[in-house]
Parts: sequence; C-alpha cells; structure tokens
Amino acid sequence: MCAGISTWNNSIQYCVTMIDGHGDDLYKYSAIRLNFSSNIPSYADLSALEEHLSRRLSVIRSYPEPAPRSLEAKIAHFIGKNPDEVLVTNGATEAIYLIAQTFQNEGTYAVLRPTFSEYDSACQMFGLSEAEDAALYWICNPNNPTGEVFGETQIRALARHHRLLVVDQSYEDYTSAVLPHVDDLPNVVVLHSMTKKCCIPGLRLGYLTAPRPIVEKLRLHCRPWSVNALAIEAGMWLLSQPLPDNRALLREAQRLHAMLNALPGLHVRETQTNFMLCTIDASDAACLKEYLAFRHGLLIRDAANFRGLTPHHFRVAAQRPADNNELVEAIKMFIDAL
Repeated sequence: MCAGISTWNNSIQYCVTMIDGHGDDLYKYSAIRLNFSSNIPSYADLSALEEHLSRRLSVIRSYPEPAPRSLEAKIAHFIGKNPDEVLVTNGATEAIYLIAQTFQNEGTYAVLRPTFSEYDSACQMFGLSEAEDAALYWICNPNNPTGEVFGETQIRALARHHRLLVVDQSYEDYTSAVLPHVDDLPNVVVLHSMTKKCCIPGLRLGYLTAPRPIVEKLRLHCRPWSVNALAIEAGMWLLSQPLPDNRALLREAQRLHAMLNALPGLHVRETQTNFMLCTIDASDAACLKEYLAFRHGLLIRDAANFRGLTPHHFRVAAQRPADNNELVEAIKMFIDAL
C-alpha cells in the first residue's frame, strides 16, 4: 500500500506493480470523467464527421480498395507530393511495423530515448538488434513523451550517419515549433498521423512520405485491405475540411505546465507540445494514477514503461482550462496526503 493512503478504499489495489501497452487505457476503468492520458484533445468536436459517416455507412457493404490509392492521391495533392511518395497505413503504428519488416535485413537499429516503445517492439519482432552505429535509426519529432522538438541540424546529421532515418511526426500539429524540412533527403521516411491530427484514434489512419524507391519497397510488404472503408471515407472527407487550430491548446498547455511545476515535489519537463512529462518525488506514478482514477475520475499516463524513465514519471496532456484546474487540484490533494 502506498504511503499516506492507507485510509483509502482497501477493496481497490491502488498501487499497480506493472503496466502494459500504452496510454489512454480508458477501457480499464468504468468512471473516468476527464482523460489526460491521451495526447489528443478529448473535447474535439467530431459531430460533423460523425454525421458525414452516418450518411456513408453503406460503404461497409463492399470491400475497400486493397490499397487506398484514392486517399493517397488526395493526400499527395494536399501536401504537394507525387502519389508514389505517399503510403497510407492503418495508423502510424502499422507504418512502424511495416518499415521494420521491410528493412529487417539491415540488421541493426537505434532509437533516441525516452520515446514511443513501438520502434523497439517492431524492430525486435523482425530480428533487428540494437547497435550504436545502426543502419536504421528512429526519432520521434515532436518527441513522445518529453514534448521536445529536434532541429534541422540534428535531423540532417542523423540522416548522414545512418542508412535509413525514420522521423515520426505524429504530433506535428501539436507544436508551435518549426519542424525540420527533410523531404529532400533520399534516405528519410516521415510518418504522419491523421489519427492525431484529426482526433480520430478509433479509426486508425496514418500515412508516410518517402522517396519513391523506399515507398515501392514498403508496398511489397503491405497487407491488402489494411485500411478499412470507413477510415478511407473519413480521410477523404477530412482533407476537405479546415485543420484544427491548436494555438489556444498550446497556450493552455504552458499554463498547465506552470501550475503543475509549482506543486511541491513535482517536476515538469519543458515541452513544446500539448503534453508534458512529469516526475513526482514522494510516490510512484502508478499510485497517483490509481488515486486520480478512482477518487476523482481523472486519467493520467503512467510513464514507467518508457525505457529510460522511472516509476516516478507520468505524462499528462492539456485539456480545457477548467479540466486542467481540476487535475492540478486533485494532484495537490494527493501530495498533501502523503
């Protein structure tokens, strides 16, 4: 039992010794009111998309395109690329595993940590081993979970030193920083996430951009029909809509950062995104997570399973101002009870 909480409901085991998978494990809880564990704004208005898809439900009666070429063509036009340089995937995560499978013969990989765990999982699944001077290098930019953004000089240096560089820009729409332009490099794959951009994690929709020879290699390992008909329909419609304006969210994230950092025994890493990595001194993050979930209906991300982090690390993403105020007050109550 965590120190200071012995008076809490003994029927619930507040201290979790192991966590699995990723954040946004909302499915494990029955009474969460506010979700800070996902880096996507939980209050996004998807009513127009929902209405559109409700009118297009008949697409589920037929197979989708084996490869979503129509959506690739529309994305290519939208971003000013050739369709042969765009590959749509079932979320950015499918792209990660596809890259590891396609380039498994490179033999070695490296990752800039702490970061998203799927780079390791995908490479290990296909037999690549870690090496300092690796052929395949992964970087998340903006980085999850730290919120750090890496500059063009650093990205281009990595591209020069590795045979293939994968830059995961899934959170590119959640930063005010200027991201490096590396599309001119012949050995760079850039991952993009419509899941994140448009707040549709349940639909699983992402794409990558890369030089044509790399995309052609990746296509050889693509599964047919990996992107379903509703996801394709949503992607086509979303590209005709204005992109979300996240400037207010980013300002609110800095306010949340300042409030959390002012709490005793809590340290918050500087961030250039809507999410931030925190450390709590006097307790495991797992205890804090369970307290917030069961006492307040608030969900945060226990970050202990990011390689290089500790049981004291957790991550939160900014939501609406009143929601953020509630989170800070609840964490303060937890700290005061220790």
